[in-house]
Amino acid sequence: MAYRIHIVDDSPADIEHISELATAFAKKHGVDFSVKAHSSAESFLFCYGEDNTCDLLLLDVEMPGMDGVTLAKHIRKKDERISIVFITGYTDYIADGYDVSALHYLVKPVSEEKFESVLERALARRQREDRTVILKTNNETVCIPLSHVYYFESFRNYVNAVTEDGKVYTVRGTLSSFESEVDSRFMRVGRSYLVNITKLRRISKTEITFPDGSVLPVPRGYYGPLNQAIIRKL
Repeated sequence: MAYRIHIVDDSPADIEHISELATAFAKKHGVDFSVKAHSSAESFLFCYGEDNTCDLLLLDVEMPGMDGVTLAKHIRKKDERISIVFITGYTDYIADGYDVSALHYLVKPVSEEKFESVLERALARRQREDRTVILKTNNETVCIPLSHVYYFESFRNYVNAVTEDGKVYTVRGTLSSFESEVDSRFMRVGRSYLVNITKLRRISKTEITFPDGSVLPVPRGYYGPLNQAIIRKL
């Protein structure tokens, strides 16, 4: 199946440039890309309403009508898995990336080298989302995509795996055993939590918030490393 890219930008010249970079990347790396361009957020939403298949959304931030940040927030309410990349002439919008779990920012004019780096990360992200973890509870054995897990929580001799659909799977074991099964998306936060940092909606010095509104405490000394880890993922 083709990797589906949508470009939303009110500049025809920028759309053409990004499309050419995507086509060149596909030929260079032998990747099957499907690229669609939209001149406005409203145009994309109409297309998305008809066919909501999208892997990577390349968004201009400042556009007439609905801007890119507002569009990204709208999409995130419906789909947590689309990789979102902001393309802008400014660097004032990076804080908005927390709200929509943006994969990265590209500053115009977009260079081929930086564009390739972002596409490589987006493709690697899709490959990671195919990874799973096997959970053996008292009643069943389930295979859960790691991309669906918000966090693992340790208590006594058990671990809770909390997923984005609100389910909690309790298994016997230690948090350290799960650390060896997950990838760089997950970061240890204190003694009790192993958190999927790509799922965080907000972070402060005292707590982290997930898209469903659930909150975990941030122990003293963890805010700095956690914040830096999130920035490296943007």
